[in-house]
Amino acid sequence: MPALLYADLLEIGEDANVNCQGGYTVNKNDLVAAVADETGMSKADVGKAVDATFATIVKALRSKDDVRLVGFGTYTVTERSASQGRNPRTGQPIKIPASKQVKFRVGKGMKDAINK
Repeated sequence: MPALLYADLLEIGEDANVNCQGGYTVNKNDLVAAVADETGMSKADVGKAVDATFATIVKALRSKDDVRLVGFGTYTVTERSASQGRNPRTGQPIKIPASKQVKFRVGKGMKDAINK
């Protein structure tokens, strides 16, 4: 079975057979269908692979590890400290609790592929 790697996605031109329906937004079902069409794998198998990929990324980020996909990008977790804000309707001050934020930094390969 052919394997479609994210590095291969960077090389796919506009005339490629990958067809993501939905206009400007590609949802998970569109992604699964496009990868299934490109690889010849079943949608069920691709769906399991996509779910496992997302779960693995989340697990790594929860462990405070970076997820670095060379050429694609890097996911990192940053901590945002607690702060004071205002309710836009009432103007009342509110406390915004500390939280963790996921950031994505685009890799060079992705930048180059988008800017062709």
